[in-house]
Amino acid sequence: MNFEIPKEVNTGKVAEVTIGATSEQGGTRSHTVTIGGSTSLPFHFFEGQHPHRPAVAMEVFDKTPKKYLDSLMDYFGDVIDKPGEMAKKCVDEYGAELISVRLEGTHPEKGDKSAEEAAETVQQVLESVRVPLIISGHSHFEKINKVMKKVCEVTEGENCLINYVETDNYKTIAAACIAYKHTLVAQSPIDVNLAKQLNILLTDMNFPPERIVMDPLTSTLGYGLEYTYSIMERIRNDGLAGDKMLAFPMLINPGYESFRVKETWAPEKEYPDWGNLEQRAAYWEIATAMSLLLTGTELLIMYHPRAFEVVKNKIIEMYESKKES
Repeated sequence: MNFEIPKEVNTGKVAEVTIGATSEQGGTRSHTVTIGGSTSLPFHFFEGQHPHRPAVAMEVFDKTPKKYLDSLMDYFGDVIDKPGEMAKKCVDEYGAELISVRLEGTHPEKGDKSAEEAAETVQQVLESVRVPLIISGHSHFEKINKVMKKVCEVTEGENCLINYVETDNYKTIAAACIAYKHTLVAQSPIDVNLAKQLNILLTDMNFPPERIVMDPLTSTLGYGLEYTYSIMERIRNDGLAGDKMLAFPMLINPGYESFRVKETWAPEKEYPDWGNLEQRAAYWEIATAMSLLLTGTELLIMYHPRAFEVVKNKIIEMYESKKES
């Protein structure tokens, strides 16, 4: 007896967004990275098209994070305070497809570095690697507006992914992205309607929809992952059903979110039942990333090299299986 898997046909399509610019496009990157374009649910290759596989980035910092994991210092201890060199190590040794430069040190309570210092850090990374860049900021609106305006200006034409704007703070940074030709992350607090509202606000100010990436503000394993999963699932389903204001690629931060929680840094001697610390840290990030890939994530920013390797290889493996089927 033959059995044919029922297929669901969707009327919508996730927008395709390209990050980076080559010399022909006015930038200096060796290549670009395009995400999105799917016409069916994640990895449902039998139902629709998935022209671009999810991309995996790694993150570098403008200052050493206070709670940076000891297990990661074994990998990056010699370059943790050198963002250009750390970026080069992430690309050359671990195969990062993009680099995120986190400018946490510009926050008034975490170093208060100037916009000029931030721009210099980004320039160092641009000169060290040729992959597309993500520029990640923080939620102190007054300061990050100044920082991102300057960063957008000095990276004009590079089509960086500026990460991020919120409903209460989008006009200044969005205008800078338009002026200097960058792509933008629209972040909303784990709510479908608020995510849609921000995308509407951006397009109302004539921000190009092909330059919008959504961040639904995900959590990590054990800290609300299920709720995050359900919100992302609804966003993707609504987008595929034809809601163009929810049909954008999605970004998540499994590294940043995972390494804020106790389970990834608590010493083995205090919690021996939790197992080997390095494995635990890597597994926590892997579990978070792989779970949210199934909701439609197109871009992940990761920290642990072993977690990065596992997730990237699994994505490639699943897309290779599509060719064989």
